[in-house]
Amino acid sequence: MSSSPAPSGTGPITDAAPLSLCAREPHVPADRLVAEMVPPPRFDSVRFSTYIPDPNQPSQTEAVRVLESFAAGIGHGTGGSGKRRLFGFGKAPKKAPAGPRGVYLDGGYGVGKTHLLASLWHATPAEPELKAFGTFVELTNLVGALGFQKTVQTLSGHRLLCIDEFELDDPGDTVLVSTLLGKLVDAGVALAATSNTLPGKLGEGRFAAADFLREIQGLSAHFRPLRIDGEDYRHRGLPEAPPPYSDEQVTKAAHATEGASLDAFSPLLDHLAHVHPSRYGALTDGIEAVCLTGVRPVPDQSTALRLVVLADRLYDREVPVMASGVPFDQLFSEEMLNGGYRKKYFRAISRLTALARDAGRLANSR
Repeated sequence: MSSSPAPSGTGPITDAAPLSLCAREPHVPADRLVAEMVPPPRFDSVRFSTYIPDPNQPSQTEAVRVLESFAAGIGHGTGGSGKRRLFGFGKAPKKAPAGPRGVYLDGGYGVGKTHLLASLWHATPAEPELKAFGTFVELTNLVGALGFQKTVQTLSGHRLLCIDEFELDDPGDTVLVSTLLGKLVDAGVALAATSNTLPGKLGEGRFAAADFLREIQGLSAHFRPLRIDGEDYRHRGLPEAPPPYSDEQVTKAAHATEGASLDAFSPLLDHLAHVHPSRYGALTDGIEAVCLTGVRPVPDQSTALRLVVLADRLYDREVPVMASGVPFDQLFSEEMLNGGYRKKYFRAISRLTALARDAGRLANSR
């Protein structure tokens, strides 16, 4: 049987039907959730040696020096002892040190905080299963999936916990994670974090260390702020999304691309409400490209926040997204973009736009 002709810019339809995210209901065991707390694939190869400090910003060079010392200090301790010297100079004391047990990377957009955080994870001389790396959202999702006590028990044996994009826009989650980190510090786990902006400071493009330390209250004594100066990209604005394709082009590309999924946008949003966000990574297992028809503005904030998590997981895995409907820079309403979760939505637009550009190769395949 011959394949159907494809519209310009797409390949022929194959015999195999595309996959569907809506047909998937992954059940992820607890050990996998924790095992997957590693730097995203795009940060697999980053190291301190691949971070190129700006010669005009000495704080960047200093950050690398301090973090290298921090990693070495973690390696000199023993798991769960609570007696490691993290920045330590000289011999470790017999009692737990009263000084900082973690580091907070304080800097604006585009200065390489995630690069440095992932480099710290790679440089810490401990087995991968004794180190955890995840975003604030992934950590709260882990607590939601395992329960608080089980999460404490699971992570207490780790040497290091890295938290990227520590979010302070939800007071309840901030208290939850602060309490969790307090338990982990008591167990001897080293901490490292970067942070998102508070809602009232979203226009500033960077989060001040004093605000971060105040928000985490009792944990502030455990963090040493590490300032990283550099060019601030806060005035870049929203990226321009590429024009969407037609439904027919998206469908043809999904059939022509091995490992692609094909879903209508609205049913996918409904499906996400029935899958715990901690499983969104598993939802994309084996997916080589995501094809969506009928993309439209999201109807409410709960749906929007779930879409943000899915966008993060797709971006982490570098999965291209080809779509019809409205362009991705029209996903969120003006009210959402001006509200407390503004930075999350800007990040989702930026990441989906990048993945949409990557999907150009699907349209150009023959």
